[in-house]
Amino acid sequence: MLKYPDAYIRYLVHFHGDRDYFECHEILEEYWKELGKPQDPVWVGLIQLAVALYHQRRGNFAGGIKMMASAIRNLENTSASVRQLGLDDQKLLDLLRQRLAELEQNQPYTSLNLPFSDEELLLACSDLCRQSGVSFGQPSDESNRFLLHKHTLRDRSGVISERLNSLKSKHRQP
Repeated sequence: MLKYPDAYIRYLVHFHGDRDYFECHEILEEYWKELGKPQDPVWVGLIQLAVALYHQRRGNFAGGIKMMASAIRNLENTSASVRQLGLDDQKLLDLLRQRLAELEQNQPYTSLNLPFSDEELLLACSDLCRQSGVSFGQPSDESNRFLLHKHTLRDRSGVISERLNSLKSKHRQP
């Protein structure tokens, strides 16, 4: 049995399988909030990494630069936490610094694989990708419009309804 949170494993499967960085962000942000937004910035750094790649793939280099720089700052200060998550912290930071330089030169997106240090985690994520019908480490499908523009194309009716109900209940209170 793996010693990692389910949300983190799902993040890794999306990150390396279907390359749905928006979903990566959603999964880890929800998990981080459930934890009570802990001070350990490793979760925030991983969320920001996914958002940076989402921006880069869409050609939003300014957003990508901002998020990647923040991800690097957060992950630089959490080397032990990164290692505990089965990743090679030094290789990860080197990859992210290289990607930041590419973003600053407005270079187009290319898929990025995180450097695993835990072989069992890597194999588990690879197996889960295969079970989902995708190949671990495959390049991003840049022709998939929904994948590229998910934040504008997803169904938000549940979120909107929840916000309206919250507003209504606030107005009813004395």
